[in-house]
Amino acid sequence: MKPLKIICGLGLLAILASNIWSISRWHESRGVYDDLCYLRQAHLFQKFGLGGIDTNITYDGDDYLKNKLRAIRFAEWNDVKRVPCHTYIPAADKYVMQYPPGTGAALALFPDGYQVIPLYVLANFTIFAFALFGLFRAREPATLALAAVFGLAALYLMINPAKASYSVPPTMMVCAAAGLLTARFFASPAPHRILLIALIGLLIGLSVNFRLPNLFLAAGYCLYLAGAFLMARTRQAFLQGFAFGVAFLLGIAPTLIANAINAGSPFSTTYSSVDVVPPELNSGVLLSYLVDVQFTLLAISVIWTAWLWRFDHRRGRQIALLLAANIAVNLIFFVTHPIFTPYYIIPIDMLSLWTLLFATLDLRRERAAAGAAFPETANA
Repeated sequence: MKPLKIICGLGLLAILASNIWSISRWHESRGVYDDLCYLRQAHLFQKFGLGGIDTNITYDGDDYLKNKLRAIRFAEWNDVKRVPCHTYIPAADKYVMQYPPGTGAALALFPDGYQVIPLYVLANFTIFAFALFGLFRAREPATLALAAVFGLAALYLMINPAKASYSVPPTMMVCAAAGLLTARFFASPAPHRILLIALIGLLIGLSVNFRLPNLFLAAGYCLYLAGAFLMARTRQAFLQGFAFGVAFLLGIAPTLIANAINAGSPFSTTYSSVDVVPPELNSGVLLSYLVDVQFTLLAISVIWTAWLWRFDHRRGRQIALLLAANIAVNLIFFVTHPIFTPYYIIPIDMLSLWTLLFATLDLRRERAAAGAAFPETANA
């Protein structure tokens, strides 16, 4: 198996190198409005420190945003009412950026003018590391093939559709880490579970700062933990739910603070009206998802989750219940949302798939170990 793992690892390395070569030729000024606004948030953080969380349009005193808009030939660059991805807040009589602060903060970690490429390179190396970890967790040809194919696909997705939005790379990193920890949570003894579920809650909370709809990534965990407590009524079950909730709130604190500063309340949105309309099934949006690769990934997640349920293992069924709840809530939200993009359901896809990969590797390892220890039982 070791030579095969090395060969598969070299394949992953080749995809990583290809990705980095492609990314190295990217340009930050693609003419995409979202890109300019994420870069403006990064500029505010670099200019004002933590005070950059206030995105009031009047803080463009150095004409950073205006210059960016002129560079892409935006005709109404000097009209504050027409500035892209900024929303008017009547209560405060100001225009603020609609996005949460996490993506801008991630970009602000790198030098001005050279922010996008390093962020994507870091994200690619992170996904490569998780894929390599999965590869070397495999103990049989079938799981090795599974880990290799999954790793290659995960790295490919770091170019397309990850390049569609600067919010996707940090979200992808969080989903990989949360997926691994979710699998470990169900495989760990009770004393370690509180720490693991708290880390998962913190990670998913942090993901909300990159994309507000990532809030729904917590839905399955909340439903599962609530159901587990109602069924068990034990102190351990309560503490697990409590730890997840507190850590999740800590994770989303930057977004709540940003909302309070920019919209007047932690629970007021800075998004425009088109993003906050009531849910309504839209045949056009549904069709767009059905023919898109992200729906294919979702279908694979559903089939894999069903297989995990049929694995006839208590832990496998627990994971399947959590994932099924999470997939259902996220799918309902996005197919009733009036806007389609090629990356909207990628986070729930990848969180589910990373969890399924590491859970499958663990369960197959345990079954193989049990078969080696008790061959008569395995062959029964």
